[in-house]
Amino acid sequence: MIKMSKAIKLSLTLLCVASMSGCYAQAGDTTAPSLQTELPVSEAGLTQVDLSICTSDATHHFIVEVAENRAQQAQGLMFRTQLAPDKGMIFPFPEDRVASFWMKNTVIPLDIIFVRRDGTIESIAANTIPYSLAPVRSNEPIATVLEIAAGRAAELGIEPGDAVFWR
Repeated sequence: MIKMSKAIKLSLTLLCVASMSGCYAQAGDTTAPSLQTELPVSEAGLTQVDLSICTSDATHHFIVEVAENRAQQAQGLMFRTQLAPDKGMIFPFPEDRVASFWMKNTVIPLDIIFVRRDGTIESIAANTIPYSLAPVRSNEPIATVLEIAAGRAAELGIEPGDAVFWR
């Protein structure tokens, strides 16, 4: 694989964003007007939204539950026994912060993706260990955390610097 500088990676991501449906070139715009279909609430009673991740060569679509408040964020995906490959959960924060998650009572392994306020991926904690009490942290203040099924980020070529958009 070719190593790219952060600036080149961001430029390629923005080019992808500008050229693919569901993604937009303006940094920080986490909305996707083409994805405005109202989704039913999840089985857990959470709001669901469409989410896209633009890599350097593709756009990947997910339907994610939104953990909107502290109680929902504390619960997260704990006690779930499965997560479809195109599903996930987002944890938006009102203010940027260094995020720390653990896998206590989380039955399934996850990829935990830390997203900056501008929508770019800061880092990815891949294949987290179920039931682990070890903290999984972002490296810098972030705005949102995205959890998807373990291994999906690598499978889809999702990397730091890629762009995440949701309604």
